[in-house]
Amino acid sequence: MTDKKDRERVIAEITLSHLMRLGNEQGCPVSREQALAFLNQEGRAFDMWKHMMQAAEEFIAGSLFQHSFNAGGHNGFASRP
Repeated sequence: MTDKKDRERVIAEITLSHLMRLGNEQGCPVSREQALAFLNQEGRAFDMWKHMMQAAEEFIAGSLFQHSFNAGGHNGFASRP
């Protein structure tokens, strides 16, 4: 992982190398060709994207409102009652 940086945009992706690594960790080696075929079958890549977006929204909703923001605000956020 790289150092934390200020970001305006977050890009999350599951790459072939991630899928191959996960397969190896689970004791089920996966070749590049198998990983590519797996991701492109039956809309799996799109389904994973939708799950990542949902998880990100839940993470943001859960963590954003746990923080108290001053009346002066940080980035325009106000305190949640």
